[in-house]
Amino acid sequence: MKIVRIIARLNVGGPAKHVVWLTAGLQNAECQSLLVTGAVPQGEDDMGYFAAEQNVSPVFLPEMSREISIKDLLTIWNIYRLLLQERPDVVHTHTAKAGTVGRVAGLLYRWTTPRALIGRPRPCRFVHTYHGHIFHSYYGPLKTRFFLLIEKSLARLVTDRIVVVSDQQRQEISETFRVGRQGQFVVIPLGIDTSAFANGKARRHPFREELGFSANQIVVGIVGRLTDIKNHDLFLRAVALFKKTERDGTEPVKFVIIGDGNLRRKLEAQSHSLGLQNSVVFAGNRADPEFFYPALDVVALTSRNEGTPLTLLEAMANGRAIIATGVGGVVDLLGTPSAGHQERSYVVCERGIRVPANDPAAFAAGLSHLISDSELRSRLGARGLEFVERGHSKERLLDDIKELYSGLLQQQTISITARTNKSTLESHV
Repeated sequence: MKIVRIIARLNVGGPAKHVVWLTAGLQNAECQSLLVTGAVPQGEDDMGYFAAEQNVSPVFLPEMSREISIKDLLTIWNIYRLLLQERPDVVHTHTAKAGTVGRVAGLLYRWTTPRALIGRPRPCRFVHTYHGHIFHSYYGPLKTRFFLLIEKSLARLVTDRIVVVSDQQRQEISETFRVGRQGQFVVIPLGIDTSAFANGKARRHPFREELGFSANQIVVGIVGRLTDIKNHDLFLRAVALFKKTERDGTEPVKFVIIGDGNLRRKLEAQSHSLGLQNSVVFAGNRADPEFFYPALDVVALTSRNEGTPLTLLEAMANGRAIIATGVGGVVDLLGTPSAGHQERSYVVCERGIRVPANDPAAFAAGLSHLISDSELRSRLGARGLEFVERGHSKERLLDDIKELYSGLLQQQTISITARTNKSTLESHV
């Protein structure tokens, strides 16, 4: 089985790790995998080092990046030429930009053959994964409608399977935005390398010492790129509201923002204007999640739109308590609401606290509840750890993806055999 996997860029985030794990894990006697990626734009950090650590050497197309440009035509041409050279059984695209250029190139590859004149395109299967989606909170209405039209067209013309990472995401993309047919969708939850976080208690102190936090202080962290969609503005406003309720005589709660991006200076200025300079630390990008997660007591997420955030899975794998906005696949991660909290502005769920998007007062209230209740933090952390270990391992992810590919190729073989038998029968007649 030969697989070509395409992603627009290996920037810091869950999709980059996901495609590297899949490329490395499906490289054996049964599978041959090739990863194709483009340029990481200025202002974003490159995770090429992670690919190197996993012994993955991507094919680099420098003209492919996140933004729309005339270079996209060159990208499509170069991917088309690559497909002609590699003759893959499966082409799997990830994220919006790679999904567009990769599937347009795939459409050309599938049908630019003399056999297409008699209805026999090149035998290749096309899969696209939505790690999130851009159908709200990213762009204005006109641009969003344009992208939605593209996605609907590509789903109809050149996509055999659409992979989503949660039931909530399937419902949004399939039913709310009406992309693709229901039969095209398959839910394959993300997987992570849980072994990297084993024995986290032994690694609790180094990151705290680095930041000057005491062993007993409660530390709340938020992990992610400093971009609009992650909505760190909400986090800072919620922290400011929480600080007003902090009781005198108690050791102050500390907050750490892990990540970097184009909004860092703006957010640092906002933190200072809110009087949080002694409470909030900007730690920048870190390549050592096995060290910073154990140092945290609570992990927060304030995004406007998400698929399944890898940061929350990693937090759960470390037994950390979670508070997050109820967007996209976050709803599935947090689980069903507990009884007795309907009257509050936030909801205590099986594996974390869920708050409405862009509601700093609700976020501050939920945060206060979580910080004041150590038993709740322990209970939510334990449930999250059990949830990840049961259903979100990297090994399970590899098995699910391999099963998906095998099923598609088996269907293709049956279809080709049926056409061959039909032609043979007609020739005899």
